[in-house]
Amino acid sequence: MDDLHITLAHGNGGRFMRELIESIFARHLSNPLLDIQADAVPLPIDGAGEIVFTTDGFTVQPLEFPGGTIGSLAVHGTVNDLSVAGARPLYLSLNAFIEEGLEIAQLERIISSLATAAREAGVQVVAGDTKVVRRGEGGGIYLATTGIGVRDRQLRLGMNQIRADDTVLVSGPIGDHGIAVMFAREQFGLRGDLQSDAASVYPLTSALLGLPGLRFMRDPTRGGLAMIANEICRATGLGVRLNGPAIPVRDPVVSVCEMLGYDPLYLACEGRVVAVVTPEDAGAALAMWRALPQGGAAAIIGKIESGKPHVVLETEFGGERLLEELEDDPLPRIC
Repeated sequence: MDDLHITLAHGNGGRFMRELIESIFARHLSNPLLDIQADAVPLPIDGAGEIVFTTDGFTVQPLEFPGGTIGSLAVHGTVNDLSVAGARPLYLSLNAFIEEGLEIAQLERIISSLATAAREAGVQVVAGDTKVVRRGEGGGIYLATTGIGVRDRQLRLGMNQIRADDTVLVSGPIGDHGIAVMFAREQFGLRGDLQSDAASVYPLTSALLGLPGLRFMRDPTRGGLAMIANEICRATGLGVRLNGPAIPVRDPVVSVCEMLGYDPLYLACEGRVVAVVTPEDAGAALAMWRALPQGGAAAIIGKIESGKPHVVLETEFGGERLLEELEDDPLPRIC
């Protein structure tokens, strides 16, 4: 028996699978609600709110990158989907699809990273499942999650709340995650020390929940800021006008995009929030975000306007260009 790598025996439901779950998954994810002997667990839910439920899958390559791993990314991606819906994340489930041959030491690092991210986000992994697939049938490891949170029953948040003249904000620099993963792959011979922005956005979203003028929040993952703006246009029939010079982008991201022909507006973030608020509450929202460690570079970047449902980007030279929906994925398998 190979003690250093995953084998098919680790997924057969027998002793090796039990030992793997006990020695890595249960050891890192241990909490009072986790019962590895049960197929379902009862969960206490705050009775004052309504339950919010989400599900997601993660296939990033490489499995470890500057600022995170596929494990921490699975936590952040799931709690962020709950957070931008106005919920307080509470519980996660975890399904791991492990490829035969994965080093057990790497699996240990990934699950340790996942556990740390869960603790920092204030969520508990309470259920899960493990499968092992044959060598060559997976990318090392794939993770699938579900998330449960709770939110105020009176909260009204969504694209259907957006109105003309509303203000668009972003919580920080865009494109960091996409370029950090590219650096980790050493694609095109590029190297750099840029870190992924992957993090829980709950501190950012919860800060705005008391604003009466909060309309909508979303985390700009695949397709980036440009795709969220296009989704708003499609859902509302309104236009989005973005102020290009106001959009925060780090210099390394700008440099790589200029070199390779990428547009940072389409690159994934994993720790940012795009929010739409009324003009009256825009200043307060910006101040709340800038008072937080994650929101120090937050900015007002545009507005919603009546007319044709297009995304218009105002350039630094006074010109305009349309931002169309993403068709080809410039950086596949980044989340």
